[in-house]
Amino acid sequence: MDYVLGFDGGGTKTECVLMDPAGKILARSFSGPSNPWRVGVESATREIEKAADLSFEEARVARHVIVALGAGLAGTGNPELKERMHASLAGAFPGAAVSIFTDLEIALAAAGEGPVIVLVAGTGSAAIGRNAQGQIWRTGGQGPRFGDDGSAFDIGSRAVARAMKEREQHGKDSILGRKILEQLDYASWPELRERATLQPDNVFPSVFPIVAAAADAGDTAAREILVQAAGELSSLVNAVAEHSGHGRENIMIVKTGGTVGRCAFFDVQLDAALKRVLPQAQIGGLRMSPAEAAARAARH
Repeated sequence: MDYVLGFDGGGTKTECVLMDPAGKILARSFSGPSNPWRVGVESATREIEKAADLSFEEARVARHVIVALGAGLAGTGNPELKERMHASLAGAFPGAAVSIFTDLEIALAAAGEGPVIVLVAGTGSAAIGRNAQGQIWRTGGQGPRFGDDGSAFDIGSRAVARAMKEREQHGKDSILGRKILEQLDYASWPELRERATLQPDNVFPSVFPIVAAAADAGDTAAREILVQAAGELSSLVNAVAEHSGHGRENIMIVKTGGTVGRCAFFDVQLDAALKRVLPQAQIGGLRMSPAEAAARAARH
């Protein structure tokens, strides 16, 4: 029988689905980050294989029955990196037809057909839109050095910077600062700063859940950071709406990514920010998971 794998890989985690010939999902599994731009091609491939093996084990299916795989991976907008990732996965899954998509492309596929704007707000941030003529426009996704405003990385970085400044100015940690140190298990800010300098991807995105919980608990600093992030994300969507020729009425906006649905306060602020720039917009979620969309794309 011909089975297909689908992957959705970002800077924090990888989701895998195993699909049978009838299009039924037999297993779903998760592993670590597989954005090759952030973690490298070898590490990304290992995490994809790890997720696949978990699905094989759950469904009791052998690797050799896989005839195709689709992978929507952040960081593969670079053609050279995409080619290297394709070659690596082709070697890891011999005999399978490999299709590589960017995370934006596969998120757009997961949103269904027709005009739509997809906002991806995870470790990084970006937006992609398709108008009624099928033309596609995208913005963001430039990585933390050049963008990713409003992302989990950005939110974590801002929270750490604010907490360190408050410590310096007042001689004691703020409530949010204390939670960051305690929950990430750092003894001091110099220790955290050293780790963040060497491995920022291992520090800043993991601060987001702490900020999210603090905001839901009413922390002023956390809420101010998230309000700013919501505004920056709405600017990405507005830019796509303007440049892709979407009509200003009845625009469908779909939200996805690791910061969506994790914090009630942030979800409300993000919807409000989107409504401010596009008052007539309808806001919803994906029709299927990006990993499922990747698997279905690989079947055709």
